[in-house]
Amino acid sequence: MDWDYTDTVELTEETTKEKLKMPPMFKVILHNDDYTTMEFVVYIIENVFHKSLEEAVNLMLKVHNEGLGVCGIYSAEIAETKVATVTHLAREQDFPLKCTMEEE
Repeated sequence: MDWDYTDTVELTEETTKEKLKMPPMFKVILHNDDYTTMEFVVYIIENVFHKSLEEAVNLMLKVHNEGLGVCGIYSAEIAETKVATVTHLAREQDFPLKCTMEEE
């Protein structure tokens, strides 16, 4: 029996490429408000989104000056967790900081 291995490999690769699709990614966004302190926003960006102090300050200023800023892009589950964590920490400190997610 003559077995043509290359035809099998090509078929498998084509089938696999068609079936695999990247999951949708979501932007996690912080929104400016008139009550949440800049220091708290920097704290959130450093501790929830694991940014350096310099990145956190720059992002906080973007949120402050432009009304919102993207903190990161994640899979749905991770984005949901980040939003929930930010909201929980903000409410613990009586801040109305708004954090949302939207599909990229």
